[in-house]
Amino acid sequence: MSLISINPATGQRIHIYGSHSSVQIEAALRQSRAAFGGWRETAPETRSAALRSLAHCLHTQADDLAALITAEMGKPITQARAEVEKCARVCEYYAKYGAAYLAEEHPHGAPRQARVVYEPLGPVLAIMPWNFPLWQVFRAAAPCIMAGNTVLLKHARNTSGCALAIEQIFHDAGLPHGLLQTLLVPTQSLAALIADSRVAGVTLTGSTAAGRAVAAQAGAALKPCVLELGGSDPYLVLDDADLDRAAEIGAHARLINCGQSCTSAKRFIVHAKVRAAFQRKLVKAISAYRVGDPLDPKTQVGPLARHDLRDTLHAQVTRSVALGAKCLLGAEPIPGPGFFYAPSVLAEVRKGMPAFDEELFGPVAVVIEAQSDEEAVALANDTPYGLGAAIFTRDRARARELVPVLDAGMVFINEAVHSDPTLPFGGVKQSGFGRELGPPGIRAFVNTKTVWISS
Repeated sequence: MSLISINPATGQRIHIYGSHSSVQIEAALRQSRAAFGGWRETAPETRSAALRSLAHCLHTQADDLAALITAEMGKPITQARAEVEKCARVCEYYAKYGAAYLAEEHPHGAPRQARVVYEPLGPVLAIMPWNFPLWQVFRAAAPCIMAGNTVLLKHARNTSGCALAIEQIFHDAGLPHGLLQTLLVPTQSLAALIADSRVAGVTLTGSTAAGRAVAAQAGAALKPCVLELGGSDPYLVLDDADLDRAAEIGAHARLINCGQSCTSAKRFIVHAKVRAAFQRKLVKAISAYRVGDPLDPKTQVGPLARHDLRDTLHAQVTRSVALGAKCLLGAEPIPGPGFFYAPSVLAEVRKGMPAFDEELFGPVAVVIEAQSDEEAVALANDTPYGLGAAIFTRDRARARELVPVLDAGMVFINEAVHSDPTLPFGGVKQSGFGRELGPPGIRAFVNTKTVWISS
């Protein structure tokens, strides 16, 4: 089976990659296990130095890597470069703090003879998506490597060039052979990889459907897994909110990466008193974004990553409008080459419409009216997802009262939901389980071992 990279800004083929053979897959599994045997014995200082070397390579190769991201999945070049730099930051973060997070502990109240230690598990299979083709990988790989594990990377079929570039970065940084290896394989190969006794754990960022399948396979093999899945993040705009700030941040949160992010502002739930004013400001803010060639540094919104993604998004929008949603802006593909879609705003959205019930993975903002804080929370929670949420209000105490009742793994107040290397990232409900980043991220694939030493 061939893996084809297509430039989404032009629709032109970039490269055809051949899938790895069963012999190549077996060799990679053996090498990953062999590399783990040596890497697990290295000192924390050695692992930290390796991550710093990775960060250095990412900094020095940022322009080339950003251009590759833009070519394969259409991200505007300035955003692509920021993604590469963020990968360097997560390497630097775990290089600095990882050893402390894995240090031997004596729990409060535990017997004097007892200790807890954290030991690596082995090769981790990382199944990664195309929307942040470097960041998603490094935020999983950096803590794995610092913990003493190795990584087998199965990337999305349309970002195979990025996958191979990541493996090359590990080589350029001077890390031991086999520490991270890319597997160019179809999705159908995953079940056998997960079941293989040499694979110790699985981390996946992807759709809820993919998460269910991987969780079932990992569960059957009794292997730990971390799942970061879809989201339909609500942005609550209360009646005392700074509407200019809410609209500005909201537009950015909806349009960054052409809306192709699990933490995008999917649903604006706005108090009735300010709904009309907020809508006007949001339409104005979104209208100002520049759509165009993603290689142009002035471009703010590029194409969707694949033609089928654009088709799916437009079908969701069309059905929502047919069911009564009001189109305030856009809501149509942009004619011409590539997979561009007009930045859009839908109002008067309600339950039963795809714009409310489903995740819209593209540059379409959705406005939903609420009569009270209580109704806003009920609407926010009326989704199978529970990744992030945001609250806009001038009253911080009011916002803090709402935080515990929102079904979300992350809540941001007067700010867009986003990942940060220092903080746990993940969701609840059908947005997955487990956490990446922060202290929990490095303990996702370790053996938490109790040690009792009697005198």
